[in-house]
Amino acid sequence: MTIPPLAPLDPPARLLMGPGPISAYPSVLRAMSAPLVGQYDPFMTAAMAETQALYRQVWATSNDATLLIDGTSRAGIEAAMVSLIRPGDRVLVPVFGRFGHLLAEIAERALADVHTIEAEWGRVFPVSAIEEAIVRVKPHLLALVQGDTSTTMNQPLDEVGALCAKHGVLFYTDATASLGGNEFAADAWGVDAATAGLQKCLGGPSGSAPLTLSDRAVAVIRSRKRIEAGIREAGDESAPDFIRSNYFDLGMVLDYWGPRRLNHHTEATSMLYAARECARVMLAEGRAAVIQRHRVAGAAMLAGVEGLGLTVFGDVAHKMNNVVAVEIPDGVPGDAARGALLEDFGIEIGTSFGPLHGRVWRIGTMGYNARKDTVVTTLAALESVLRRYGASLPAGGGVEAALDVFAGADAALGSAG
Repeated sequence: MTIPPLAPLDPPARLLMGPGPISAYPSVLRAMSAPLVGQYDPFMTAAMAETQALYRQVWATSNDATLLIDGTSRAGIEAAMVSLIRPGDRVLVPVFGRFGHLLAEIAERALADVHTIEAEWGRVFPVSAIEEAIVRVKPHLLALVQGDTSTTMNQPLDEVGALCAKHGVLFYTDATASLGGNEFAADAWGVDAATAGLQKCLGGPSGSAPLTLSDRAVAVIRSRKRIEAGIREAGDESAPDFIRSNYFDLGMVLDYWGPRRLNHHTEATSMLYAARECARVMLAEGRAAVIQRHRVAGAAMLAGVEGLGLTVFGDVAHKMNNVVAVEIPDGVPGDAARGALLEDFGIEIGTSFGPLHGRVWRIGTMGYNARKDTVVTTLAALESVLRRYGASLPAGGGVEAALDVFAGADAALGSAG
């Protein structure tokens, strides 16, 4: 049998306006095409050090232990949790969406004694509820999602770190969906460990997970240190309760990124380039400016879907800047309408999970796509598709409402200048 030659890869043009992944910054894609070098080439180790320095600014931290985990955002979550949790440790997970359930799942697989509290989807936790649970459970670790894209909610974290320090609890947060588009202050908020991904507000592809660790978290990880036999040197300690994952052993990963340059794995070079460029783009524009751009684009999309007469899901006061969930109008087949948006306009929006599956669409304004043209194009296309399926909508209501928000932001910026 003769196998015909395959054509070169040629993905269709898409405008990714869902909850992630999103369309990457063009310069990030260009960075990924740069030539490979050896993992200990001076250029490579310099790029690693530069990337660490850049992400300290992205996270708003002075943590020396700031680096990348090779893998999707879930790899970063698992690395943090399996390295910080000893079997039998009590872990408290406040759950307000799908990804709180994920943190509980990973903690359980790390053999933790997992305790959860739950909020209704579309709501967040008051700090008093978190403190009550901490006092009752007495956990070793609090694992809390900041922005959960399944519900679009943004859990306030500014008081949580001090609360954890007061009760002697480590504080880990998953900022996959929120970092870069919403305020995050690792040091000011007392965060001990945080992880993210590139594929949302940071404007890159999935496949690299930025991570930062406080000195307190590093001390826990170092106390569980074991280096694998093939690269172990005289004097290396081997803790009896060593971290049970090899790939996600942050003790060895820290030594790989540190002066020792331990040969733990081969860094994903093209993803390092991408992660470096994501951070460089953000800091070149200005961290505060990028967060404000997400705030304005998100407000415009919110106003636009409301201008079309659509109902917004959840507590809007605690919505992330970068994604909105809208109720699918009665009589409109949700999956078919999403398919038409993709097929006819090349625009992707998201469905949701669990109790929200088939009930809401999730529309993102993230990274490179947090722009006026992408917002109004999506709203115009959505109006067209909804009309085709019989929805009665105010003509142009979405686009006009969004443009008003952008005009107001421009006017405020002009007066401030």
